[in-house]
Amino acid sequence: MEPALRINLASTVTPSLFSPVTLGALRLANRIVMAPMTRSRAGADRVPSPLAPAYYGQRASAGLIITEATQVSGEAAGYPCTPGIYSADQVSSWRRVVEAVHARGGQVVLQLWHAGRVCHPSSMDGRLPVGPSAVAPSGEIFTPLGRRPFVAPRALAGGEIQGLIAEFAEAARLARDAGFDGVDIHGANGYLIDQFLRDGSNQRTDRYGGPPSNRVRLLREITEAVCGVWGSDRVGVRLSPLHAENDMRDSDPAATFAHAARALESIGVAYLHVVEPGPGHPKSTAEGQSLVRLLRRMFSGALIVDGGKDRYSADAALAATDAELVSFATPFIANPDLVERLARDLPLSSPDPTTFYTGGSRGYADYPPYGITRVDPVAYQPVPR
Repeated sequence: MEPALRINLASTVTPSLFSPVTLGALRLANRIVMAPMTRSRAGADRVPSPLAPAYYGQRASAGLIITEATQVSGEAAGYPCTPGIYSADQVSSWRRVVEAVHARGGQVVLQLWHAGRVCHPSSMDGRLPVGPSAVAPSGEIFTPLGRRPFVAPRALAGGEIQGLIAEFAEAARLARDAGFDGVDIHGANGYLIDQFLRDGSNQRTDRYGGPPSNRVRLLREITEAVCGVWGSDRVGVRLSPLHAENDMRDSDPAATFAHAARALESIGVAYLHVVEPGPGHPKSTAEGQSLVRLLRRMFSGALIVDGGKDRYSADAALAATDAELVSFATPFIANPDLVERLARDLPLSSPDPTTFYTGGSRGYADYPPYGITRVDPVAYQPVPR
C-alpha cells in the first residue's frame, strides 16, 4: 500500500509557485526554495564570511532557504573556503545569517555535509579523506594547490561510523543553537552519504555494504540521530539518484533509492529534496521522471524537485503533483529578488561564473534587485523585526 500524503497544502486548488504550503513544522509563504550552493566565501577556520548575512538576507523572499553545504567536522571538508558548523565561532557567524533572514521574514535551514572521498589531503592538514571503501573517484578536485587528481580514501572502520553519526547529531545541535529553522542532510552529489548509498563506491561486506537495505543504513542512522535533536518535522534530506557527479554510479538506482525513500518515510522527515537530471542531461526525460515518480509513491512527505526548471516548468511540476515545492539554484545568484521576478515575469539577470567561487563581495552580495543599478553589500543592514 502506498503511504498517505503527510503534506499540509494551503488549499485544494491547483497550487502555484506563489501559494503557501506547510512543510513539516514550517509554514512557508511560497513554494520557491533557494537550493544549497557552494560559494567558497568562508574565512579562516571555516567561519562563514562577514558578508554571508547580506547574501542570505537579500534572498529571504524565498519560501525556504537551504544554506550552502556546511561540514560537520574538520575531516568532512571538501573544498577550500567552505563553512563548518563545529566551532563556537562558526555558530556565532551563522547566527548572524539566521538573524538577517528572519529580519526579512524568511526561513532558513542549514545543510549538514560530509564530503567523504571528495576531499584532498591538502585541505585536511595532510590526512587522507575517508569513504565507505578505498575506491578513488576518477577526475580532479579543486584544492588550495589548484586542481589535483582525486586520491584513494581510507575506508571507514566499522567502529568509526558511530562517531561519524555523532558528529552529524552534534552539528544539528549547534545549528539549533544558531537559531536555524531546521536542517537539511546532504545525501546527494557524490558526497559521503551518497557514496554509501551507491554500489559503485560502496564495496563493503559489513552491515553498511552489499544489498540496498544495508547501503541505506548510514543514511537512516544519521537521519534518526539528527531527528533526535530536532524532531522529524524540521529535518529534510537531499538525494540525487541519477547524477554522475564525482564519478558516482549505481547498478540499480530505482531499487537503491526506493529503499532510501522508504527509510525516510518510516522516520517521517519533513521533506525529500530530489536533484533531477536537468535540461540536456541524457537522463533528463523518461528515466529521470520515472524515478522521481517512484520516490513520490514511496514517500508521503513534501517533495522538493531541483533540476534547471523555469517558472512554467516548475508550475507544471506542481500541477502534475510531481512535487510540492521547486528549488532554484543559479538563478538566485544574480537575482536576489528572484521570487518577485518570477511572480511579475520580469527578465532575469545572468550571473558571472568567474565569481562563483572566488571569495569577496563581487558576484556574491552585490547583485541588485530589479530596477536598481547597484547595491552596497558592506552597508547592508537587516530590517528590524
